Amino acid sequence: MKMDRQWTDAFRAEIEHFQDAIGAFDKGEIDRKAYKGASGGLGSYAQRDASKHMLRLRMPGGRLTLDRLKFLTEVVEREKVARLKLTTCETIQLHDLSARQVPVLMEEAIYCSIFTKGGGGDNPRNVMASPLSGVQPGEAFDVMPYAEAVTEYLLSICRDIKMPRKLKIAFCNGVDDCVHSAFRDMGFLAQADGTFALRIAGGLGAARPSMGVLVDEAVNPREVLYYVRAMVDTFCAHGNYENRAKARTRYMQDALGPDGLKEAFLKNVAARKAEGGLELKNLEAPADQGRKDGAISHPRAIPQKQAGLYAVKYHPIGGMLPVEKPGQLYELLKDIPGAEVRLAPHETMYIINLTAAEAERVIAATADGAATEFECSVACVGSTTCQQGVRDSQGVLQAAVKAVREANIPDGALPKICISGCPSSCSGHQAGAIGFQGGVKLVDKKPQPAFKMSLNGSDGLGQARFGQEAGVILERDLPALLVELGKAAAASGQDWYQWSAGHGEERDAIITKYA
Repeated sequence: MKMDRQWTDAFRAEIEHFQDAIGAFDKGEIDRKAYKGASGGLGSYAQRDASKHMLRLRMPGGRLTLDRLKFLTEVVEREKVARLKLTTCETIQLHDLSARQVPVLMEEAIYCSIFTKGGGGDNPRNVMASPLSGVQPGEAFDVMPYAEAVTEYLLSICRDIKMPRKLKIAFCNGVDDCVHSAFRDMGFLAQADGTFALRIAGGLGAARPSMGVLVDEAVNPREVLYYVRAMVDTFCAHGNYENRAKARTRYMQDALGPDGLKEAFLKNVAARKAEGGLELKNLEAPADQGRKDGAISHPRAIPQKQAGLYAVKYHPIGGMLPVEKPGQLYELLKDIPGAEVRLAPHETMYIINLTAAEAERVIAATADGAATEFECSVACVGSTTCQQGVRDSQGVLQAAVKAVREANIPDGALPKICISGCPSSCSGHQAGAIGFQGGVKLVDKKPQPAFKMSLNGSDGLGQARFGQEAGVILERDLPALLVELGKAAAASGQDWYQWSAGHGEERDAIITKYA
């Protein structure tokens, strides 16, 4: 992805201006609210400790190319970056940065086509794509070129528009909908006939989680920019600029009704098509490398649709990427044609386009990651870091993983769970088989750290649904609850999904003990 010289010069000017804002905040001359207004649109926020900062590196479609991986490696080593966090929007966050480091890294990232602009604030956010798009067997077609084209277009217009709030767009390849195309602001679903089905105005959140409204079942892929621009037009015309809590596209379903929203949106699509000029051309998928050197069978080795090539799955616990890992991966991948890393919304990395021998080496280098479905659980960065956080979601997940390991719960007896430290749904807990949302619970009239639990959410293709509330669990009891549930499922000889579906009364009785 390349932005023109005029755009990048304007971005550099924004970064230079931002240096004054972050310097003023560091000296205590402006407060958090004023600083957030300046920093968010450039992909950075102050942490709970105001002397430390986070910088979000946007990766369109989750593509961590070799150039980007090299940049990340060099930055981590040179700047002594203490923490790296994979996010549910297919980005990487650098944590515990100083005020001096943030603008420097923003500018340096430009040279490998990482643009932090729009990483936060009231902007179009990182455009997501199915992480194995282009290499996954059974996919309708490769959606990555469209995710990247939409990213470039949105960056080109983001200075000219002022939306009520953020806009999240996802492209699903027709196999893996972990990007949640069913409930994004815009969700494009690739279909076997070469078109996209499009849903709009969906989203997660404590208030009014909503499935998207199906507005078109046969979008010509070359015309996706007309639809994206029409969504911006519709949001700007009908979004709520007065009430920030309701300034998301899903509330347009209330303001206009689903049918009225569809009508207004398609009217804007027609108007943009009449203007013309936004057709996409020459979007070609990468050529098959034609490399192979045998076969490999391993739980984390995924055969690609390209014969003889594999993707390797790596999930660092809690999405907390060890700081030495980018460098280790770069050394392994730098001379492999077509190799790159893909970031997934469930805080997983996929290293793609590997032969069997190359995959074996990558598997060995990533043996520190999750070994079970449960260990692939998702958690936001949590209240120890995030200034909006309520509960320490990372600490809770680490404690739960430790307890489940010590109890020898077999793989499959517990599902991947999703833990958000506050109502913001950063882990996607509402779509999790088991979800937890940080909050409090009164015990003897005193507030105690707790999590609201939900069950039976799903982000499966064609099976998207939000979970149902199951109770409020004290933070200290959460690991024990999961161990007891896992033991019960394991004792039945079934996996979690079979046991939970067929033993609802037993499951609910266990939860009630803790809730």
